[in-house]
Amino acid sequence: MEDRAGVGTAASGAEGPAPRRRRGASMADVARLAGVSSQTVSRVSNGSPGVIEETRTRVLAAMRELGYRPNSAARALKHGEFRTLGVILFNLSTTGNVRTLEAIADSAAREGYAITLMPVAVPTQTDVRGAFTRLGELAVDGIIVIMEVHLLDTSTISLPPHVQVVVVDSDAGDRYTVVDTDQRGGARAAVDHLLELGHRTVWHLAGPPDSFAAQRRTEAWLAALREAGRTVPPLLFGDWSAESGYKAGKLVPDDCTAVFAANDQMALGLLRALHERGRRVPQDISVVGFDDIPESASFIPPLTTVHQDFAEVGRRCVDGVLGQIRNQSAGPGTALVPTRLVRRSSTAPAPSAG
Repeated sequence: MEDRAGVGTAASGAEGPAPRRRRGASMADVARLAGVSSQTVSRVSNGSPGVIEETRTRVLAAMRELGYRPNSAARALKHGEFRTLGVILFNLSTTGNVRTLEAIADSAAREGYAITLMPVAVPTQTDVRGAFTRLGELAVDGIIVIMEVHLLDTSTISLPPHVQVVVVDSDAGDRYTVVDTDQRGGARAAVDHLLELGHRTVWHLAGPPDSFAAQRRTEAWLAALREAGRTVPPLLFGDWSAESGYKAGKLVPDDCTAVFAANDQMALGLLRALHERGRRVPQDISVVGFDDIPESASFIPPLTTVHQDFAEVGRRCVDGVLGQIRNQSAGPGTALVPTRLVRRSSTAPAPSAG
């Protein structure tokens, strides 16, 4: 018969006290092993300057040997910051949002900050406020919101007051610190390029109507054609995906010689549809995209497109929120990151202009 007494009595303490739980290494333990003061260990833990490299290396080696983990929460309470930024966004499926998030993470890391991502499934006032509350509970120093869609108005969503926040892709610069790509300037460069090649007009494959970026690109396309006195074709719409670009490509009329697509993914689908219809790019029809994704140079033909500097957007977002944290912010306003046209093989003079 199995003897279970040992298990029961050990748990109850009948055979003596339970083994003492091993105490974690303390700052004093690290200091003794490294041969330095506890103050020096604290400075190394906090990433403070003024510690010579040899000493820093010795302290870090002692931390690793002892398995010492600095108490970040305690440091935050003492120094007033958690070295973490929250990022709220509503869509992780678009190229622009993913690349912006990546750029923010890279820029934050260079500043010694981590990021905490908080996706919001339903863009409502309640859910946005809930995301701010949860990020507050997770102890972040500031928040970056990637909006993309029309939400920042008094009837839909307003951000909580007294929060260090930067908004990406919004026209709410009168109330918040906003960072955005120069959407209008980029779209204008795309349309002007096609008109300069002799195309009588330019069709536009627009993004979703509720997108700030899509709206600004459409507005610039429309203004460029009107100022040039050109006929304004009906809009084609997509949802940023290559599939939607492919469907729109089936609707492009045979007399169209130029299309400006609001992003590269839709331009990719458009190129496929035009190829299936026997329309040669750029001999019969020119195509310009927007974003300059890494793959755009490998399209057939390589895509002329508008380059967005996502790295600079990320840097300005992080600089903006850190400026607020450090009381160096100039307040509400919009910072536009310039774009540039990248000319490749998908555009050429209009057939009649050849």
